Amino acid sequence: MRIRRSCGGGLQTGPDLASSCSRRVIRSTRRGVVGLAAATTVCGLTLPTLDASGATGPTTTTTVVPKPSTTTTRPPTTTTTRISSSSTTSPPTTTTTPTAITGVVPTPPVSPVTTTTTPQHVVNQPNLNALSPHIDALSGSGVQYQYSSGTSSQKSAPGAPSFLTSPGGPYLYDADNRVVLLHGTNVVYKHPPYIAYPDPGEPWNFSSTDAARMQSLGFNVVRLGIEWQALEPGSGGPNQPKICMPGSPGNPHEFNLAVADRYLAHVAATVKLLSRYGIYTLLDMHQDVYNQNFRGEGAPNWAVCTDGVPIVASGGRWSSNYSNPQLDTAVHHFWTNDVVGNLQGQFDLVWATVANYFKNDRWVVGYDPYNEPFSTETQTAAQSTFTGNLECFYTGKANTGFLANGATPLVCPADVPNNGVIPSIQAVDHHHLIFVEPDIYWVTGGNIPSQLGPMPFQRLVFNFHVYCGDRSPLTGNPINLLQCLQSEETAASEQDITRLSMSSQYQSSGPAIFMSEFGATTSTALAGFDTEWAGLNQVGWAYWAWKYYDDPTGSSAEGLVLPDGNYSPIVTVLSRTYPQEVAGIADSVIFNPFTGSFNMTYSPSLSARGSTVVDIAASEHYPDGWCAAVKGGRITSSPGATHLTIKTAGHPLQVYVSVTAGACPSA
Repeated sequence: MRIRRSCGGGLQTGPDLASSCSRRVIRSTRRGVVGLAAATTVCGLTLPTLDASGATGPTTTTTVVPKPSTTTTRPPTTTTTRISSSSTTSPPTTTTTPTAITGVVPTPPVSPVTTTTTPQHVVNQPNLNALSPHIDALSGSGVQYQYSSGTSSQKSAPGAPSFLTSPGGPYLYDADNRVVLLHGTNVVYKHPPYIAYPDPGEPWNFSSTDAARMQSLGFNVVRLGIEWQALEPGSGGPNQPKICMPGSPGNPHEFNLAVADRYLAHVAATVKLLSRYGIYTLLDMHQDVYNQNFRGEGAPNWAVCTDGVPIVASGGRWSSNYSNPQLDTAVHHFWTNDVVGNLQGQFDLVWATVANYFKNDRWVVGYDPYNEPFSTETQTAAQSTFTGNLECFYTGKANTGFLANGATPLVCPADVPNNGVIPSIQAVDHHHLIFVEPDIYWVTGGNIPSQLGPMPFQRLVFNFHVYCGDRSPLTGNPINLLQCLQSEETAASEQDITRLSMSSQYQSSGPAIFMSEFGATTSTALAGFDTEWAGLNQVGWAYWAWKYYDDPTGSSAEGLVLPDGNYSPIVTVLSRTYPQEVAGIADSVIFNPFTGSFNMTYSPSLSARGSTVVDIAASEHYPDGWCAAVKGGRITSSPGATHLTIKTAGHPLQVYVSVTAGACPSA
């Protein structure tokens, strides 16, 4: 995980990065990307601010209007309220009549009403509450209500899941052709033994308590870090002639299957534990600044070749090593594979070993081949050597595709393997997804963060990270919140351009998309903004990170679980009511973390089987119970169940779902 992030190109940090990002904001939609002027606008919404005199800025109003259906409804109404100035923030509130009703209420049909108020807020600071609409429970003819006074039991883990698919377009699907949305967190232990697994009393212990807490927050995926140096530790240090001499790649004789299997047994123990709580695992081959000699982790020492130049780690912040000339030499040898030690070939062998071990495990959602690929090379729109090398690493020189324009053939370095990491995995595993990442240094001066293009493989997922550069290097918290919000919105939205540029004959609308890192902060506004963006765009995510684990390349504020065992304040925006499986396509998904109110409209699919499943964030948002309401479908789960299940009733054009805190409306 890196706190530093380029925004629009080059290697930038601090105010320069934030200012370059704030010059433009790109808002993503499911069907494309819309450019917006920046100024004081974030996500297309004008933020209410207070000037020195205390005068309020513009008020933002949002109305959710369902698509036309066969039922006649009166027009939705919108209420806007202006509130006097104050130095504090007050969340919007939802008012309901405390009488619970179960069944169908024969009142005149009414469309769902969504209201945004202008809460009080801090002077000249963006107001997250103002971006969170007030949501009323559904009302009108044909609405079924179900009141739950509390949870009836702990969430039960579902049965063995199906392998997920990425047939093309932004979504993942299960075997019932339901859209699957993943919310979760990262668990990455960067010290020996390089894996968090059940081992009571040890700092790397990952226990049933951890898994149960994740489940209670509504998480259904963990991105679990594994490391090359643990799978193939080998022998000896950097710059061994038998590894680092120039020449045709061969067998360095560093791999030991028994060592790899012992390590994978620990990985499997964590995967199995998570499965008992209904949580998928995404296996992530983690690295930061390549190797521990550069104050990072990932590659084994024997795989470090600096042309015999002694390695002197850069001082200051660990990330200063990204400009270390010895690191540049070492990663150049990896990406070009131009030494006799066959660095990429050994890396591919390790991944094939991992994939073979987990190929039949349905609780493994897939593989992330390389965390945050990088080179110190500066990118320009006309020069993308590293992006090409990265794509060759994924494909191999026998399976080359194209760069992002879809027309420039990929030319690989002469010594890279014929079959890259993707075909190496897919040769032994015919089911799991592969979550490819772009290079972390974006194209200078353009609106595309990477020039990754079409690759001739199935089951790919485009996987990206978002971090603002205008943050404290120690805590990770934003120095300028507004600039951070603007830059992270731009960064996240631009990723959809890369996803679409990867469209291939196997995924004609591009691969699915997943945000596998963001956060590393105690700022509720920053984390909430990221999860709100992802929710509106129905993008799955994994927060960085579950615990700090004395992260050598991280920040002290990154852990969702604090050293004393309590949650960070951001838990309120990470634990969300959201659809985990949708028997159709969700047209609108809205959640207000301040009131717990949730609203979803989805269009049923004739090809989808099974129920729509909404995870109820009961532990964080509904201490006094909740009211579920559905129109166009029927609730099939029992009161108190924290997985709300919905079956489509008849053949409606759309199904409407709401969840609000407290009792249901009266007739």
